[in-house]
Amino acid sequence: MFQPSRQQVLRLYKHLIKYGNHLKLTDKNYFLGRVRHEFRQNRHLIDPPAIEFNFKLGETLLKKGRIL
Repeated sequence: MFQPSRQQVLRLYKHLIKYGNHLKLTDKNYFLGRVRHEFRQNRHLIDPPAIEFNFKLGETLLKKGRIL
């Protein structure tokens, strides 16, 4: 089971914010607010599978440019 470190999570957050600032065909404010909301909502997760799922979801968004 993959458990991302705090640095990896913060790096993912930073990359998602940068990605959101470069959006052209999507509402930037909505996207950025959604990213912030999701990270705040999930910051107290302790279940390793849930942490892994959310981390991989964020990585997939960066790689493919869309939400699953």
